Amino acid sequence: MSKPSLSVFFPCYNDAGTIGVMVMRALRVLRAVSDDYEVFVFDDGSTDDSCAILQELHRIYPNEFWYETHPSPYGYGGQIRAAVKAARKEWFFYTDGDAQYDARELQLLIEKISDEVDVVNGYKIKRQDPLHRILIGYAYQYFIKFIFNLQIRDVDCDFRLMRRKIFDVVELESTSGTITFEMVKKIQDAGYRFIEVPVHHFFRQYGKSQFFNFARVGKTLLAIGGWWWRLVVKQEARKTYQPKREAQLKTIISNQ
Repeated sequence: MSKPSLSVFFPCYNDAGTIGVMVMRALRVLRAVSDDYEVFVFDDGSTDDSCAILQELHRIYPNEFWYETHPSPYGYGGQIRAAVKAARKEWFFYTDGDAQYDARELQLLIEKISDEVDVVNGYKIKRQDPLHRILIGYAYQYFIKFIFNLQIRDVDCDFRLMRRKIFDVVELESTSGTITFEMVKKIQDAGYRFIEVPVHHFFRQYGKSQFFNFARVGKTLLAIGGWWWRLVVKQEARKTYQPKREAQLKTIISNQ
């Protein structure tokens, strides 16, 4: 198989202590497995030294790394949506900039690329968080999997490698963390093929999680209800994206 063409993205918000390591580790992997790649970061209004670090990374790696700063925050989902549109390569990978995942394990996902796979999704071998976050995280994950009938084991694992052309068919809408299950549900209902790979999860060494507060949890619960109505009851994704996916396949076959 020819070497894959890869876009690697890290959303960043106050990740000055980790974002440099994430970028450099990703570049090390990409140099070994690809001749056509890019690494990019969107800084979502950080108030620490993240922007200065991104500037220095671009100075050191001008041909491999680029970044944008967003003075008005896009939100987590907004960053992912913008990154999907900005990605220029055949495969799109993203994970968070807080180093709770090891960017070097991107290689494990790349090794699973084949003509029969559209999404290579990581799943946590063991979650490394405070006990209350582990309990809340598992409860949330199994609840979401159940109500949306998601087939992957770890919808909450933001360590994903996907064909960029998926998003020529599937349109993402979330601006918050709900983009995780929105993305998986829509891609699944469109008929794209998943494979899963175990990856390590680590304690947060720097910064603070943006997701675990009562106001955000309340908004997320309201959003879940809306998405459940649209994607499960009305089956919007299945009705909208399956025909587009089938047309995409026909185009690919006719061009071969």
